[in-house]
Amino acid sequence: MARRLIVLVVLSLSLIGVSVRAEGESPQHIIAYFSSWSIYARQYFVTDIAADMLTDINYAFANISDSGECVLGDEWADTQFSYPGEKEGDGLLGNFHQLELLKEQHPDLHTLISIGGWTWSSKFSDVALTDESRKKFATSCVAFMKQYGFDGLDIDWEYPTGGGNSGNVERPEDTANFVLLLTELRTQLDAQGGIDGEHYLLTIAAGSNKDAVSKVDWKQVQEQLDWINVMAYDFAGPWTPTTGHNAPVYQSKSDSSANNNADTALKAYLAAGVPAEKLVLGVPFYGHIWKEVGTQNDGLFQPYGGISGEGTLDYKAISKDWFPLMERHWDDVAKVPWLFNPKAGMMISYDDPESLAYKADYVKQNNFAGVMIWELSNDSPDHALLTAVHDALLPNE
Repeated sequence: MARRLIVLVVLSLSLIGVSVRAEGESPQHIIAYFSSWSIYARQYFVTDIAADMLTDINYAFANISDSGECVLGDEWADTQFSYPGEKEGDGLLGNFHQLELLKEQHPDLHTLISIGGWTWSSKFSDVALTDESRKKFATSCVAFMKQYGFDGLDIDWEYPTGGGNSGNVERPEDTANFVLLLTELRTQLDAQGGIDGEHYLLTIAAGSNKDAVSKVDWKQVQEQLDWINVMAYDFAGPWTPTTGHNAPVYQSKSDSSANNNADTALKAYLAAGVPAEKLVLGVPFYGHIWKEVGTQNDGLFQPYGGISGEGTLDYKAISKDWFPLMERHWDDVAKVPWLFNPKAGMMISYDDPESLAYKADYVKQNNFAGVMIWELSNDSPDHALLTAVHDALLPNE
């Protein structure tokens, strides 16, 4: 009778949208994005994922159609690309089928379809605008999730507070409509969950600057969500007037701004009413590179003359190509490294196993919900960064 009562209580909580942790489930999550485009030039496939070190995979990205519905982002990569041993005519192929197979091998693994992202957020304002448009969008997203075997939805609206990609539709009422959109998504996910006897996940990716926090009613938002992935990176890059740390934990002594760090961002969400157990620290598996940098302060927080390439490097490229050419430095306040070559005038801000292990410890110490990774194909072939996160956050799993 006691066991039956527990099952009924858990099911009831699931049906009303309360996130329920199953027996044995990790207290913290390790969530990683897998991008559809990684199978092309990067040659990184679902079969390369070290799923035993993850609790959740966010698939990037689904798009939004002109009619305001959730649609495939890359039909060939998502559902048609033939992995070894598969052929056209076998039914569902591509990355989506491989994710289904991966979950069969790892029953505790959850997959979420991420919708939008930097490039495909242009229509969020439209789908959030009216009750009718919200219902239509949510219905299509839940159907998409069910059709392709995902366990939830991850909304990557960059950003309801504005400042996203050029060409995005933006309205003053976006912040209020953002709450209404998430509420409709939660309602429809719970309705489907009631039919299926499941709790379907709803999460978001959220910004880390002041506007991202101050302009949204986060008390209402967090009630609809299982967790919030805070993108605590890109605090410095090719768009900033000086070099700097891409993703520091704390404010560096050399940084004049108190806002450019993960700790300030996460504390802002706490102050806005988001409980710690719903906050996930986003970490980058990439860095930024500058050239024509002066030698003062070993290149940190210095003006520069240009950037190398597009200004962004995967960790695997940094570790393979740049480690031998540059000297590593460590900011013991910010808890992140950087590389500098004074003769070449080159500086790289990045994360490595030491800084990521520290970030995982920071998550545990503050009882946050876990770590989110952007993104898996950026790691070295031996999964050095993912291993560092896993071993620090979930050492016994």
